[in-house]
Amino acid sequence: MLKKLFLLAFAFSFAAIVHAQERVLIPMDGSQTNHLKAYGIIFNHLADGETGQWLLNYRGGSFITTNTNEIVRKSRVRNVQVEVISESQAQSIVQEVEQPNVNMAAINLETVPKIAVYTPPQSLPWDDAVTLALDYAEVPYDKIYDVEVLSGELENYDWLHLHHEDFSGQHGKFWAMYRNAPWYISDVNKLREIADDLGYDRVADLKLDVVLEIKDYIYNGGFLFAMCSGTNTFDIALAAEGMDIVPQEIDGQPMDPNVNERLDYSRTLAFENFSLVTDPYIYQHDDIDIEVDLNRISESLDYFTLFEFSAKWDPVPTMLTQNHVSSIPGFYGQTTAFQKDKIKRTVVSLAESPGRNQVKYLHGNHGEGTFTFYGGHDPEDYTHYVGDPPTDLSLHPNSPGYRLILNNILFPAAEKKKRQT
Repeated sequence: MLKKLFLLAFAFSFAAIVHAQERVLIPMDGSQTNHLKAYGIIFNHLADGETGQWLLNYRGGSFITTNTNEIVRKSRVRNVQVEVISESQAQSIVQEVEQPNVNMAAINLETVPKIAVYTPPQSLPWDDAVTLALDYAEVPYDKIYDVEVLSGELENYDWLHLHHEDFSGQHGKFWAMYRNAPWYISDVNKLREIADDLGYDRVADLKLDVVLEIKDYIYNGGFLFAMCSGTNTFDIALAAEGMDIVPQEIDGQPMDPNVNERLDYSRTLAFENFSLVTDPYIYQHDDIDIEVDLNRISESLDYFTLFEFSAKWDPVPTMLTQNHVSSIPGFYGQTTAFQKDKIKRTVVSLAESPGRNQVKYLHGNHGEGTFTFYGGHDPEDYTHYVGDPPTDLSLHPNSPGYRLILNNILFPAAEKKKRQT
């Protein structure tokens, strides 16, 4: 009996040693069955105290991490393809990636970031592509809004996403088309109530202070990600600080004269030399955004292309552009893409629409932190009109457009010394 117990204990010990010597490879190339949930697998594995590496440009930006029963079980349940490999196989892959003559790199992944999504309390779950992506990938996050930002709670978070907010105080410039719609009236009233409760006479003044807090948050080391109107209206608020740029039809107060001649681009993060569209009947904030003409190009021909960066010398833009394809289907939004001549020279273009002088995806530094702007509303909903049904990401588990969003929540976990552009 004692001999049997000894043999049983030895078998368990041997199995544990073998298990510990194995690694898990999460491929992110065309063999991956669910790219989006794969990000959640590695994110939560790291959150549990495990370690890993991001293999930039290796099989679509694959991951190598420790092998546990839990990661294999969760991957199978979520239909995420994983490969259990030996320690020697893992070392061989890393050695291949780190060869000086190949455009690949192995980036150590450390503690995962604490994530916040800036979103109004009344927003619906499908209003925002990032919220959809985080929920589908099962990545935890907190929701915050103006009260929390102005109360100093940003210091509790490493990564912040801006819901499709209009930081210019013009309520999305929906006034011309939807001023009598119940949802628009309700949203405007709720914002005015928040502003009033916080001691502001105008929603625009409230949003400016929120923008200034977020800008300080970035400067002190925060990571900002924004899509659609959360990108250009952020810079509009900064450039127009001290002016009333809201048409009287929208907020009942007269707009300041000659606002375009008085914009201060030295305050902005990404954009310069732009002009505001001050006509309340025109559904456009500025000339940063591209001119939208749905009849000019077929949806099947509308795409943008990711730039390739040096994985060893420019790891951050490389991380942000990891994908299993290089060309991605285009999609519209209130802000669809950015005119190339309105972008500051210090900003890095990550993806453009070939031949159209349009930047879809960009990245820059501010102080100790970074910002990343992604044009468009929903990568799997080409036009996304008001009232359209929500996107079901279970139908798009390998979406390359959504992968770009999830690259952003993972790159702050990368080893600090590797962060450079």
